Amino acid sequence: MPAWLTPELTTLAFCWRLDRRDGIVLGFTSHDEDVAIGGLTYRAAPGMVPSAIERGSSLEADTVDLSGVLSSDAITAADLVAGRWDGALLRLFAIDWTAPDSYLVPLVRGTLGSVQTAGDQFEVELQGPAAALNAPVIEAISPDCRAELGDARCRVDLAGRSLLVSVSSADEAEVTISTALVAGDFAYGSLRWLDGANAGLSATILSNSAAGLTLSEPPPLSAAAGDRAEIIQGCDRRFATCISRFANALNFRGEPHLPGNDLLTRYVS
Repeated sequence: MPAWLTPELTTLAFCWRLDRRDGIVLGFTSHDEDVAIGGLTYRAAPGMVPSAIERGSSLEADTVDLSGVLSSDAITAADLVAGRWDGALLRLFAIDWTAPDSYLVPLVRGTLGSVQTAGDQFEVELQGPAAALNAPVIEAISPDCRAELGDARCRVDLAGRSLLVSVSSADEAEVTISTALVAGDFAYGSLRWLDGANAGLSATILSNSAAGLTLSEPPPLSAAAGDRAEIIQGCDRRFATCISRFANALNFRGEPHLPGNDLLTRYVS
């Protein structure tokens, strides 16, 4: 145990490092002054304090309650609701603030799950490394493809299957764009906002017509005319689509011809 943890009067401070999926990194500390560690400045404002940290030996998700964070201009309630912090990597550790680079005591590490806001506080479900052990060991048999379009198993080349578009109007989940599309080409695909209020956020495309897209849910923040987005084609994971649209039957990761439960219920009439 470090010597600075043993005296009756310690120089202990907590530090949080948050790595967002879009590459933004923020640091906060419970100390009353900013602290620099490894080239990153951990800001004293808003004075984040762990009001509750619950950890257990099971594989259940830990809960971390961070108070006062919404007083920071770096983390806003709008960004939390929009999902910009979903999946962010959180690292909580203790330091000696008189020599912050000398020794770090790791306390919590994991990715942020669901976030619930209440006033100027939010409660985060933290998925630790042990949570990965809850995942299935092997894949389940399915008539649908289990690969993602364009990944190492699918091997479909996505070059030429994405498009930069400009929004003409947006009404809830219905988005009209200025570029003409082939109806159905982007169904089950994805949309990533490049600018505007939703910049950096993504959504699933349920269907598309020649002039617009239907998203799985409305954008978290209002989309305005002129906002740009990248749309990428998708796949409904059916064997017939794999053959007719992508000519990729050789790499189909499913069992489309495996008899189902209905075979067991048949009888001779």
